Amino acid sequence: MVSPTSEQETNPEVSSGKTDQKDFVYDSKVEGNIIFTRVDSAINWMRKNSLWPMPMGLACCAIELMATASARFDISRFGAEVMRFSPRQADVMIVSGTVTYKMALAVKRVWDQMPEPKWCIAMGACASSGGMYRSYATLQGIDRLIPVDVYISGCPPRPEALIEGLLRLQREIDKEESTKGLKAEPKEEVVKGLAI
Repeated sequence: MVSPTSEQETNPEVSSGKTDQKDFVYDSKVEGNIIFTRVDSAINWMRKNSLWPMPMGLACCAIELMATASARFDISRFGAEVMRFSPRQADVMIVSGTVTYKMALAVKRVWDQMPEPKWCIAMGACASSGGMYRSYATLQGIDRLIPVDVYISGCPPRPEALIEGLLRLQREIDKEESTKGLKAEPKEEVVKGLAI
């Protein structure tokens, strides 16, 4: 039988198997765990690293858009892997392909259903300028219908070009003022209607 040592007899923590664990109320390294930033910078950082694209694949550029989400190009490295086919859950519309007048109203309707803030990427020559189609049935650029933030050239553009377009959009989002207008003054007619 092993007899207890003198330390185990005098210190109940040692005899119960506990070591020198102390509950610290104050962490001396707290200075390294604090980040100072502006609200705009924090919001823009969150927005640019969690882009949820709404793929509007209308023609051959859509195949390149699909390839961008594959394992070879891995669009998820940039936080844009969550392709949402519901406009109410997306914030970036990627228009890839020829936009005809017949589809233009459907594209506009989907764009209007997307919540703010939202951005648009025109992928390929047809979405940017109508491409080689100078006909009565083709819209000569999606920018005649909705505002475009990034244009990607090519026919069709490679997946690397789409990734470069997403990175350019992220740089543009980083420069935005996201809190501007949050505390705007109420409009005159609203104030007059509330007057007692």
